[in-house]
Amino acid sequence: MEQIINSLLETDLYKFSMGQAIYHQFPSYTTTWTFRCRNTDVRFTPEMVEEIKRQIKAYCNLKFTEEELEYLGKITWFRRSYVDFLRLWHPRFEDFEIGTKDPCGLTIETRGTWLNTSMYEIPTLAIVNGVYFRMGYDYEKLLESFRERLADKIKKLEDGTWKIGPFSEFGIRRRLSAEAQELAVSELAKAKLNGSLFVGTSNVYLAKKFGLKPVGTMAHEWIMCVGQGNHKHNPAYSNWYALDAWVKEYGVLNGTALTDAITTDCFLKDFQLTYATLFSGVR
Repeated sequence: MEQIINSLLETDLYKFSMGQAIYHQFPSYTTTWTFRCRNTDVRFTPEMVEEIKRQIKAYCNLKFTEEELEYLGKITWFRRSYVDFLRLWHPRFEDFEIGTKDPCGLTIETRGTWLNTSMYEIPTLAIVNGVYFRMGYDYEKLLESFRERLADKIKKLEDGTWKIGPFSEFGIRRRLSAEAQELAVSELAKAKLNGSLFVGTSNVYLAKKFGLKPVGTMAHEWIMCVGQGNHKHNPAYSNWYALDAWVKEYGVLNGTALTDAITTDCFLKDFQLTYATLFSGVR
């Protein structure tokens, strides 16, 4: 198979947003990230596992180019110190443990600093999906079905059958393939929508390629790791610790808060007037 991940920008923007805050505030945190296949009917063959391992090795050989770093540096909330750190950073294959001892036939676990393991998640999931759909199915048939369904959805957005307001594309870790995601983003970018607005994509590589807005703020891992990564923290206050650290990093920039990591009820107890004023939105 051709290499699936060809740029370290090929990940969700929120990995960089969280990464900068991790770099400045929690550089010593260590985490373990474990792959879980929740589809009980999915089976990975030994050949698939070997290809996944080969693809992850190829991903770990990537480094940021100066052009990519210059692009990140133009995003309002990224600081030069973090961009300079990324100049030296690259994935470590030594952090991965890949095997077959699971009912689905695939185990993946990464251990190390949160700075590293956080960055591995999205490319790894894109690789797993890419290998599975190409080696387990008639890929060309799947891609043709994808093209037809995409065209139908865009037609309904263009003729006003669907009016969904502003929306973004967040497909990288769920995608059929890099080819399919690029097709979706490029078609949405040039479509003349009626009552809807394509804002951009979370895939930083595609945002750069097509001149779109990269979209994303924080993930559930931010609340979980900040709130529970320090033994001095009471996990019940995870939202407060996470919101406080985010404001320290970004002030009023990049301010979309995630509400449901440890229940919305807990979130609302901590999302009081100060945070409701500083954050521009929630999801």
